[in-house]
Amino acid sequence: MSLDPMKTVRETVITIPAATRVFEKAKIDYCCGGDQLLGAACSKAGIDLPTLEQMLETNIEAAPGATTEFQQLSVAELVQYILDKHHVYTRDEMERLEKLVDKVVNAHGANHSELLSIRDLTQQLFAELKGHMFKEEQILFPFVVELERSLTQQRPAPFAPFGSVNNPIRMMRVEHDNAGELLREMRKLSGDYNPPDDACMSYKTFYSALEAFEQDLHQHIHLENNLLFPKVAKLEGALNS
Repeated sequence: MSLDPMKTVRETVITIPAATRVFEKAKIDYCCGGDQLLGAACSKAGIDLPTLEQMLETNIEAAPGATTEFQQLSVAELVQYILDKHHVYTRDEMERLEKLVDKVVNAHGANHSELLSIRDLTQQLFAELKGHMFKEEQILFPFVVELERSLTQQRPAPFAPFGSVNNPIRMMRVEHDNAGELLREMRKLSGDYNPPDDACMSYKTFYSALEAFEQDLHQHIHLENNLLFPKVAKLEGALNS
């Protein structure tokens, strides 16, 4: 499989949905860093393009047809997928991780001070995500679904108290970037989520669950930044033309 180093990371993962799993392994930022060129992203991650191509071919052979063609989904379908797949998971895992991090800090915080910082970061991240998802579920998502319905039914666009839909989208993107920064800091403090030799099972479970949470949030943000938001901007443009 041939990859174009002059295409953006965003263009690559939209064209090849399976690339998100490979980019995750290669530590290529495809959610908040989707605008960077693939060649530059490879250099930053310390991986050459042929190796990345081989990883992608292996991944596709191992799980053929395992990806959803998100580009083909309507705005309403994509919103529903994000709610069912990612918002539910995020809430469930935040509740589990909040209890787990306290347990691990109480048992190992005295010998591993980085855990105290990781707990603070998880608390900050979770508080921000709860507010972020509330705004999406109560304001942005219902509006964009109605926006699409207005276009298909040839009705005027719904009233937007925030002006252009690009205004709340811009805010969501900033909050996504903030979440990405917090995740990167936690990964750095945890040594890429590698538990120390004296880690108990809860410690190991916490790091494993936190890494899985990171991967899901990357996919979650990718679907919104790279697919949903551009679709919505086009909808608004079509209704206002």
